[in-house]
Amino acid sequence: MRDLIVAVDIGTGSARAGVFDRNGALLGRSEHPIALRRPSVNHAEHDSENIWQAACVAVRAARALAGVAADRIAALGIDATCSLVVRDTEGRPLAVSGGAEARWDTIAWFDHRALEEADLCTATDHPVLAHSGRVMSPEMEMPKLMWLKRHHPEQWAKTGHVFDLADFMTWRATGTNARSRCTMTAKWNYLSHEKQPWNAGFLTAIGLEDLRERGALPQETLAVGTAVGPLAPEAATELGLDTGCVVATGLIDAYAGALGVLGPFAGTPEMLERQLALIGGTSSCIVAFSREKRFGFGMWGPYYEVVLPGWWLVEGGQSATGALLDHIVRAHSAGGEPSAANHARIAARIREMQAEEGEAFAARLHVLPDFHGNRSPLADPHALGVISGLSLDASFDGLCRLYWRTSVAIALGIRHILEKLGAGGYPLDTLHVAGGHVRNPLLMELYRDVTGCRVVVPETSDAVLLGTAMMAAVAGGLHADLAAAGREMYPGSRVFLPDPARKAGYDRDYRRFLALYRHRAELEAID
Repeated sequence: MRDLIVAVDIGTGSARAGVFDRNGALLGRSEHPIALRRPSVNHAEHDSENIWQAACVAVRAARALAGVAADRIAALGIDATCSLVVRDTEGRPLAVSGGAEARWDTIAWFDHRALEEADLCTATDHPVLAHSGRVMSPEMEMPKLMWLKRHHPEQWAKTGHVFDLADFMTWRATGTNARSRCTMTAKWNYLSHEKQPWNAGFLTAIGLEDLRERGALPQETLAVGTAVGPLAPEAATELGLDTGCVVATGLIDAYAGALGVLGPFAGTPEMLERQLALIGGTSSCIVAFSREKRFGFGMWGPYYEVVLPGWWLVEGGQSATGALLDHIVRAHSAGGEPSAANHARIAARIREMQAEEGEAFAARLHVLPDFHGNRSPLADPHALGVISGLSLDASFDGLCRLYWRTSVAIALGIRHILEKLGAGGYPLDTLHVAGGHVRNPLLMELYRDVTGCRVVVPETSDAVLLGTAMMAAVAGGLHADLAAAGREMYPGSRVFLPDPARKAGYDRDYRRFLALYRHRAELEAID
């Protein structure tokens, strides 16, 4: 009897795999690191075969920990970051920066090499951009593809396949060149609600009129929860599974997290429209659903059916959050390596200092967290971070003060996004949090107190994997649809309410936060 699901989550630094039953119970979980190369500033690359092998190691280990036979696995679901994989006409790796090492064939999602190309896209003012907040981000795939064609025409001439990472993984697993509606609509300017989803005029305007042929991009896409096909024999062997297992459509990792926390509301539209998902890890993504198409500057979307059938999705985000806290630790003279233990040591000392100093703790430090641009709501990939209020303090306590105020700034940035979503007609009052930030007690406290939202945390160690499992359960026939999977597989949750005693202080911080944005703009406007 095939009654189990395997879910794989490809993050920035590792591949995670979990074995789930039809009720959402996690029977076994494993993780394996993936390689990352930083050849220059703003450049970051992966090796797609290394990612595939890391997933295989994680899947085999997770199944071993679960103690289940391969013939019980009905479906494999995969989510991934929105990194760009480039292969030649024979399907072999093609180096995205040129050079002899063909294995570095993947431009990482957070790579900002294509800033100029993103600006050129924005300058077209094409109607397609209405679904990208009217501004093209260098984290989308079109600017990266433009960069490859402009800077390495010799590699472009060899290109025969281009994939969003999740679609590469399903291709590698099945040999089928199917594409997910989730990945294509959210990252490739594919208009899933249109009869002609690829806009030829836009591709011509940005110099990618040959993209579909060069990249083997199909006209049609597969809905989330659809089976791409069975595992190919070689892939099944590598994964430790069998060819009776079907592979589900790929998902963007943040949207898998959104399904994992909002899945139980998929069958109750009036409730779903009031819920918001915050998936926090290296970066942070805010996801909301709407039955109506609502546009807004600086927000990604609205995207049609990228997760749930008949629903529009809008996304806001911060390009560096967990990565920003890591950077603060690594860059400070008293910091060192940003390990989990070091983050915990800093958080513990912050609690001690707050108890000793009260409201005076780090009160004159103010941070703008745009160290890797502002994804939302300013939609400015050129934006830079700001720190106001530094002294000569280079001690560990000085690091703790800066770490705390950076955490406050991250939460204020979320509040800024929520304010813009509210102005755009999204009636949100509940924040469901998933991802690594759930393990950071400072951020979890700040998310509720700074935003004033009711915060919900699911009773699972990995909501992103769970969302992918929900999707795979539908593809494998264990549940009739995503609403049923969400209802049956959701594990329950804990609810946290904001502390009203802290509202006035964080309201003041928010006014200062907005003032700091104005002052930064004033400085940059001076000739």
